[in-house]
Amino acid sequence: MNELHFNALVAFEDQNGVFHRAIRQQTLADLPAGEVLIKVKYSSLNYKDALSATGNRGVTKAYPHTPGIDAAGVVVASSNPQWQCGDEVICTGYDLGMNTSGGFGQYIRTPAHWLVKKPVGLSLLEAMQLGTAGFTAALSVLGLQNNGVAPENGMVLVTGATGGVGTIAVMLLRKLGYAVTALTGKMSEQQFLLDLGAQAVLDRNQFLGHKDRPLLPTQWAGVIDAVGGEVLATAVKGTGFNGVVTSCGNAASGDLPLNVYPFILRGVHLLGIYSANCPMEKRLAVWGKLAQEWKLPEVSSLCRMVTLDELETEIFAMLAGNSKGRCVVDLGDTE
Repeated sequence: MNELHFNALVAFEDQNGVFHRAIRQQTLADLPAGEVLIKVKYSSLNYKDALSATGNRGVTKAYPHTPGIDAAGVVVASSNPQWQCGDEVICTGYDLGMNTSGGFGQYIRTPAHWLVKKPVGLSLLEAMQLGTAGFTAALSVLGLQNNGVAPENGMVLVTGATGGVGTIAVMLLRKLGYAVTALTGKMSEQQFLLDLGAQAVLDRNQFLGHKDRPLLPTQWAGVIDAVGGEVLATAVKGTGFNGVVTSCGNAASGDLPLNVYPFILRGVHLLGIYSANCPMEKRLAVWGKLAQEWKLPEVSSLCRMVTLDELETEIFAMLAGNSKGRCVVDLGDTE
């Protein structure tokens, strides 16, 4: 079986330290050790994948490497009795696509405990239309709920609202009855965000106009932030008493230029969202919600399907801040 050949997007470094990407034929012997071999049907593009694919050693230490932190497919071999050939599974997070060959290859091999059985109510395609972005958005909404932010408490701000996490967060909050303000640097997408379910759309430049003030008038009962930096800091300053701000990304910056006043004068809660090593019990519960009471059939309208050959353009669009919605990767058939 090791002679089976399959395609994978491989990022590699040339002699001058410049990173490139190419579709290369691999064999199963090129995959890392693991208990379960999966034929990947679909993957998706996330910001972490774009970083890995362009040589960010904060994400991926060693190259050549196949990125892809998301994968959905079918088990074709397993040494662990928990998984049988033919099982449809989802793998998101852990080390997949970071230092372990990821979902931008037609096969992956993983530890058994990384896998989630595809829940009833979701197809493999629908699972990757959500992917890590949708899973992270759901974790963020759950964080608001579990810390007392209910629809009647007031407006929820979603930053980076045209991105993968942002778009799904807007849709999910709307489904659950929250009023949402979408923050974006792309006011050309205002109607798109209103159609998703945002009640209002706020320009990022206008939003940051008072970023240097130590505290801002209360506007938000909750915030879902996917960009970090000054946007996150300004959102915290405008959050109301006992409000909750979730933080799950650093597309703008990993720094947080903030003072303590929102915390000691308003009791604002800053909640970190880290999906990669989410405990399995919670992971299963969230995927179950996304397959049932939180299901968003309209997510398909946010998605564009690409092949491995088309990923290069999408990677650089994402790094430039020019992507919108979700990019799903169709791995096709092995040769």
